[in-house]
Amino acid sequence: MKDAAEFDIIVYGATGFTGRLVAEHLAARYGVGGKVKWAMAGRSREKLEAVRDEIGAPKDTPLVVADAADPASLNAMVGRAKAIVSTVGPYQLYGSDLVAACVAAGTDYLDLCGEPNWMAEMIGAHHAAAQKSGARILFSCGFDSIPFELGVFFAQETAKARLGGVVPRVKGRMRRLKGGLSGGTAASGRATMEAIQKNPALLAVMVDPFALTPGFKGPEQPRGDAVERDEDLGAEVGPFMMAAINTKNVHRSNLLQGHAYGTDFVYDEMAVVDPNAPASFAVDAANSPKPGEGPSKEERETGFYDAAFIGIAADGRKVRVAVKGDKDPGYGSTSKMIAETAICLVNAPDVPGGVWVPGAALGDRLIERLQQNAGLSFEVEA
Repeated sequence: MKDAAEFDIIVYGATGFTGRLVAEHLAARYGVGGKVKWAMAGRSREKLEAVRDEIGAPKDTPLVVADAADPASLNAMVGRAKAIVSTVGPYQLYGSDLVAACVAAGTDYLDLCGEPNWMAEMIGAHHAAAQKSGARILFSCGFDSIPFELGVFFAQETAKARLGGVVPRVKGRMRRLKGGLSGGTAASGRATMEAIQKNPALLAVMVDPFALTPGFKGPEQPRGDAVERDEDLGAEVGPFMMAAINTKNVHRSNLLQGHAYGTDFVYDEMAVVDPNAPASFAVDAANSPKPGEGPSKEERETGFYDAAFIGIAADGRKVRVAVKGDKDPGYGSTSKMIAETAICLVNAPDVPGGVWVPGAALGDRLIERLQQNAGLSFEVEA
């Protein structure tokens, strides 16, 4: 039984770059054995002990040895927790057995996945079984795609309050962003490209905004692949590297909410083109980090992001909201987001089983928790 589980959360991959940050956030904010019962998991007890000491976690922080290559160890880990937070990617290489184990056991699962080819495969394989077992499977619980999925949700809630109903069109616009790339993210990108080379049919998944809404195809969506003028912002906007995953999660969110935004909903994402306020990641392809590497503490602390969401009603009336984060998006902010989403989920027994996206599952509860504990802000601007 999930209620009798030894731990609320096990952070699987706690010795990796992002997993360590998740554990550090939990240790700093919740200690050990208090309101949130959590543990660190990874392949090596020695490495877990070293990371525990490096991040200043208490000596009695529980440690769990588990390996993606050892299904028995995954099953044993899954049986001890209400929720598994996995930072072990690329998920298409290391995540499938863990998702299957969580679905079978009725254990919740959260990750940071931005690999739509794998997510589409997992939805097809496990959504119905998760509905039966009660496992809540939440992909994309970090910068991809919580600020964007919840940004659209918040824009629609604002439209309902101010305009009297949801709007059929929302524009996501990254106004300012400063952050870096980790080796895990770079590895996930490489794994996806290799998968497409082996199976070119996967390219159709990558370019389809409705790749994660099996059985449903909405209207034609803006491509967002060329620079254009956005009069709502008074700025030039161009392609945004996160759009390929975020748009898919936004449309899945709409589907899972019973098409709360309508079956004709249109959404796109672009970034403001401004050399004085670049909305881009600091990436040097020739010197991309290796797995386990990423931005320095100073880089994480001085990072930030600011995204606007403009809702447009059929009669032309508009609302504009903003979602902002106080740390670098991919790591400082992401690690806090997934930790707090996991806590929010285990405290939400009313959410049924299935393959979810975070905002569709948790809505206003998650917005409140992220504002209180993860350095995000959700603001109505106009």
